[in-house]
Amino acid sequence: MAVYVALLRAVNVGGTSSLPMAELKAICEGLGFTDVKTYIQSGNVLFRSDGAEKVVEEKLDDALGKKFGKRPGVMVRSRGEIDGIIADAPFPEAKPNFLLVYFLPEAAPKDALEKMVAPDGEEAKLAGREIYVHYPIGSGRSKLKLPALKAGTSRNLNTVRKLADLAAELEDGKPE
Repeated sequence: MAVYVALLRAVNVGGTSSLPMAELKAICEGLGFTDVKTYIQSGNVLFRSDGAEKVVEEKLDDALGKKFGKRPGVMVRSRGEIDGIIADAPFPEAKPNFLLVYFLPEAAPKDALEKMVAPDGEEAKLAGREIYVHYPIGSGRSKLKLPALKAGTSRNLNTVRKLADLAAELEDGKPE
């Protein structure tokens, strides 16, 4: 069984859709996913499934759509993909909490960064279904404009690293 990390868009942030993590876990178990584990309140869930990544993503997004009345957007990545995202992280001088990984439902257009307006010195790198953004003054104060980010959900590099650790533990069968 594959180990997957699912990242929910617009859940428990900024007053949008509220979903207790215990309920997210129950929804995932109801879909037949096993060894379900959530991490922090921002819509991160890890689990095992025999399903293909896109099938798993669709099932979870559909189930959440039924709960909320509209699909929130779910991005699913395998353990290997998460490890690769960390290994490929650019901007080595960036503080990990100032480097955000935007997970997209599909690859952004190759010209996505051409529309970027970065008044605070932000830097971005396109990498398939992810866009890395370094926010020198932090994302909360940034005035960055990058339309390609709207469809995705972001996690800082510290969170992505923790999700990778949890996925490795799950795959290796180790307890927390």
